[in-house]
Amino acid sequence: MTDEDHLWYYNVEDGTVTQGKAASSMTRMGPYPDRAAAEKALQIAAERNKAADRADEEWNN
Repeated sequence: MTDEDHLWYYNVEDGTVTQGKAASSMTRMGPYPDRAAAEKALQIAAERNKAADRADEEWNN
């Protein structure tokens, strides 16, 4: 078992969370260190996008 098998992933097709790379790389988000973080994958992505948008706005001004 590799270290990657212990990480968690969120499947964007069906909303499931799995440990290890069960889903295709085209449909999974991650890796995340634990199940709780993987369950919040969409929220984490949205927060990161907002932060990147703010940084872009600051850069452009």
